[in-house]
Amino acid sequence: MKVEIFAQKIQELGIRTITGIPDSTLKQFCDYIGNEGKDIFENHIVVENEGAAVGIAIGEYLSTGNFACVYMQNSGLGNAVNPITSLANTNIYGIPMLLIVGWRGEPGTEDEPQHKFMGKITIALLEILDIPYAIVDAETTDAEIEAFLVSAAENFANNKQYAIVIRKGTFEKRKAAIYKNAHLMEREKAVWTIVKWLQPEDIVVSTTGKISREMYEQSDLILGNHAQTFLTVGGMGYANMIAYQLAKRKANRRIICLDGDGAVLMHMGSLAVLGRNPANNMVHICLNNGAHESVGGMPTGAAGISYGKIAKSCGYAKVYHVAEEKELQKALMEIRISDEMVFLEIDVAIGSRNNLGRPKETAKENKFTFMKYNEVIR
Repeated sequence: MKVEIFAQKIQELGIRTITGIPDSTLKQFCDYIGNEGKDIFENHIVVENEGAAVGIAIGEYLSTGNFACVYMQNSGLGNAVNPITSLANTNIYGIPMLLIVGWRGEPGTEDEPQHKFMGKITIALLEILDIPYAIVDAETTDAEIEAFLVSAAENFANNKQYAIVIRKGTFEKRKAAIYKNAHLMEREKAVWTIVKWLQPEDIVVSTTGKISREMYEQSDLILGNHAQTFLTVGGMGYANMIAYQLAKRKANRRIICLDGDGAVLMHMGSLAVLGRNPANNMVHICLNNGAHESVGGMPTGAAGISYGKIAKSCGYAKVYHVAEEKELQKALMEIRISDEMVFLEIDVAIGSRNNLGRPKETAKENKFTFMKYNEVIR
């Protein structure tokens, strides 16, 4: 399926606003509407999380009477459930909108462990939410797409939402958009520097995506194992709260959270809670490249902002912002002797090794190894 035709047919429904969070299954679509197809829609808004995108769609309908399109990975349905059920549902305000959902973890396909359960329940979840849907793949014809969109329009007329679920490989491959920023330090070099700095008693929580993959590989390379790191492969935006509770319960250990800017952005309210209720043995590190790199490198909805300044305003005692390896090494030396909660923002380039691996163990195996290392046996 050509993304150009797909986007045009969506626009012909009368949709002028499109909003959401990028997804690898939707990469060709996201690349197109963010670049050469950016004039197809009047407004394209990359938001902080999928629930916010539903809010945009509600605001579009209330202000213009027009339907909006919300795109997301199926994992994002979790963030979207509350505004869909408590606001948009036909029994409440009845706000129509089109959902474009990338289907990660579809049963019978190979995918990462964090996608398997959501992949299994995606269709059932749409049915529970009372959202009619169509499933499309590479074999879906233009005529079938038109028929699905006619069905979408009929549901809109009844103040209901409609979802198009996109299988892997649906869109025709096209030249990938190349995303860059002005930063020079490679993220994996920053991760390498942090791993070299770790002490055996330290505990690490790394966020989902390539940060955890790099942490896994660099820990095995430098330390011979990754036992002291909890790899949060899934649940984007929650690594910092996991790390926070570890810090509160392990007051005699230093807890390091390796976060990404997209993850911090997705649930930024956590910064306010952490700043207001600090754990002085916690180091919150944000590797900031301004992109959703693990799903294709598309810019976040807040690329270019300083998360360190926000953390400072939220009450973090010490904040560092570095862009070079020597600056990072110096900051880490100072942090080692700090007795206050720290936020360290590291500006890094977009990009990773082509041969970057993935954890070989299951999520449960890594959980057990981590808990055993930290003297919690279950």
